[in-house]
Amino acid sequence: MSKHHFVFVHGAGHGGWCWYKLANSLRENGHKATCIDLKGAGINPTDPNTVSSLDDYDKPLYAFLSQLSLDQKVILVSHSVGGGSMTAAMCLFPSKVSMAVYVAAAMVKPGTLIPDSLKNVMKICSGLLEEETEKIWDFTFGNGPQNLPTSIMMKPEYVRDKFYNESPMEDYTLATTLLRPAPVMAFLGIMDIPEAAETDKIPRVYVKTGKDHLFNPALQEVMLALWPPAQTFLLPESDHSAFFSQPQELYQFLLQGASSLIP
Repeated sequence: MSKHHFVFVHGAGHGGWCWYKLANSLRENGHKATCIDLKGAGINPTDPNTVSSLDDYDKPLYAFLSQLSLDQKVILVSHSVGGGSMTAAMCLFPSKVSMAVYVAAAMVKPGTLIPDSLKNVMKICSGLLEEETEKIWDFTFGNGPQNLPTSIMMKPEYVRDKFYNESPMEDYTLATTLLRPAPVMAFLGIMDIPEAAETDKIPRVYVKTGKDHLFNPALQEVMLALWPPAQTFLLPESDHSAFFSQPQELYQFLLQGASSLIP
């Protein structure tokens, strides 16, 4: 069996830590796994309130891809709004990416118009939809209350239901100690990634999450229809955080997707 290098990209509030089960399973079976902390996330020391754009947020991912040798390719795997960061990286480093896997993630073709219904889901997942935002997210106004918030963090009373409704209690408990505020300016850019024809040459895999309370499965289907991937998998019992709720099944899907690549 071919050995692959998987590079994981987290969603809002999370960090490379959230992929620990997948990384462990892959490494135990001879694959490589790299879990990126985007700027201001995980153990990256940047204050998320100072992150100025999507490209600024994605700098650690870009830095990692830029240092790969000419003959190295990786499989990118993203979660939630991390899909936007992954797509942006695919646009900049298409020759470094052999496959892109979106796990309950934002998968929007660069340079295309997005239907309002889907825009709203993206905004809910990134805390930018006003009706939902006021209900489930806390804001930090680092540039003063007259300006846009600089970071958001899910209110503690919603974390279990929105992120981890099917996940083991110990993973939920761990996550509550590690979640960080997420940079708003980064997420404003995920729906405005410029057109890049090269991204269409990269095989894409989508993993749907059947019991997702944050990204409604029906709206995941709407998104898939707009930019159909090469392969689609369903985790019927997964909440938004498949890396906790169905890690072994997700691991198998990653290997299944990777097996379709020509060595």
